[in-house]
Amino acid sequence: MPRIIPIKDLKNTGTISEMCHSINEPIFITKNGYNDMVVMSNQAYDELMEKIKLYQLLAESEKDYEDGNLVDGDTVFAKLKEKYNYDI
Repeated sequence: MPRIIPIKDLKNTGTISEMCHSINEPIFITKNGYNDMVVMSNQAYDELMEKIKLYQLLAESEKDYEDGNLVDGDTVFAKLKEKYNYDI
């Protein structure tokens, strides 16, 4: 369940920091009862960015598949073997 706190609670930075690290999820900050900001730990942010990168790569892969831009796995491994002079 998302954690939601009013903006006035931001003055307790130590408490907010502990909360961010303990739940490892974004904390939603409201101002006058409306969503205003999101605060999260650096670890949660890094994990979110990695997920976004992965989703972008998956979307590119799906588009390549839909466009017919495919290469046989044996061909890929043969090229890698040749390029790096390595037996895979």
